[in-house]
Amino acid sequence: MFIIVGLGNPGPKFNYTRHNSGFMAVDFFAQQNGFPKFTFSKKYNSLISEHNDITLVKPQTFMNESGSLAKALFQNSKFKIQNLIVVHDDTDLPLGKIKFAKDSGAGGHKGVESIIQNLGNNNFIRLKIGVATDNQKAIEVVLQKFSSAEKIILKEILKNSFDALQYLIDNGIEKAMNKFN
Repeated sequence: MFIIVGLGNPGPKFNYTRHNSGFMAVDFFAQQNGFPKFTFSKKYNSLISEHNDITLVKPQTFMNESGSLAKALFQNSKFKIQNLIVVHDDTDLPLGKIKFAKDSGAGGHKGVESIIQNLGNNNFIRLKIGVATDNQKAIEVVLQKFSSAEKIILKEILKNSFDALQYLIDNGIEKAMNKFN
């Protein structure tokens, strides 16, 4: 069983912002694989969809509080931390690039930092989605919406993220890192 957590901020105000790249990637993955509609889980304060031993999760906390979901998930014996994949935006990667990481630090990402703090370790896989633009500070970038031109790139990012996640599930992290990093 895999748990794929897409990070983002809840609410229409944040739709199509760079910080919600994780939500968008998980939504695209769900569409491509025929997942049922996401439903709200009060227990996890998240939108969840399950299909074929894969659980997709979109926390409904704000980004910096994402760790509370992770802690709740792994208190449930059904889930195992080694099967956790966190999908999130990364301001250190150029727009259009993706990269896998395993057992790595937060790299300044407050949502990932919250997960690491709440789990007490960093023993999970991350799929980073590049959202960087020229010479802007991270805080300025992550809450910006994608421009019309960038939305064309975004479609390709979401397709690449889907391909990368599917490849990871089918072939393991080492092969996925070799192919997509």
